[in-house]
Amino acid sequence: MKLVYSGKAKNVYEVDNDFLILEFKDELTAFDGAKRDQAPEKGRLAAAMSAWFFKYLEDNGINTHFVEYDGDRRLKVLKTELIPIEVIVRNYAYGSQLKRMPLLKPLQKFEKPIVEFHYKSDKLHDPLILEDDIIESRLLSRDELEYVKSVALKVNEILSRLFEGRGLKFIDMKLEFGRRGDSIILIDEISGDTFRVIDSSGNHLDKECYRRGASPEVLVRNYRKLMNILGIEIKPIKLSKI
Repeated sequence: MKLVYSGKAKNVYEVDNDFLILEFKDELTAFDGAKRDQAPEKGRLAAAMSAWFFKYLEDNGINTHFVEYDGDRRLKVLKTELIPIEVIVRNYAYGSQLKRMPLLKPLQKFEKPIVEFHYKSDKLHDPLILEDDIIESRLLSRDELEYVKSVALKVNEILSRLFEGRGLKFIDMKLEFGRRGDSIILIDEISGDTFRVIDSSGNHLDKECYRRGASPEVLVRNYRKLMNILGIEIKPIKLSKI
């Protein structure tokens, strides 16, 4: 396999014209890489979570790039053309949103989920962009943008029911999408690296705990706790695609 990309959390390998391998690292980063540590086992946990969540979404009618999980730290996925937009769905007021809108109260629950878009660029620190920015820059057509929003809201609805049903508060999540032919599908990963969820005691079972000063060991323990609550096992998963 050919290494085509090495990022903060994953290595990406090309298998052939149809498939890639995502290899999850034990690296832990925050604040655009300004904070960095090694976190043994984190890669396996993030890979197992991503595989489980992708299958769960597929079972609920969401098209994703997920194909197979090896039971360790590698996911086989469909090759797509990355759309350089991060789609964030917020259920509660938190994080950077409170800085730009101080009239909101921390953990204020919204009447309906808020969808926002960020241009995917570490150099620019993933700036917030408008829907018209997306359309005028030809990143997505208006119809494609509406489709991406509808899928993001559907994913949020599915995962909100899942988390809330287990006594967890689903704060927000980041999603990414890619083009495959004429289709746009959900890609990247879904794990404690890409969403925020807290338990009944207000403890983060996601990477936010690390951002707030917890050790890598605590983060790994919290990931395991979340997996236990949801019944996620580290074992191979395979879907039938192509």
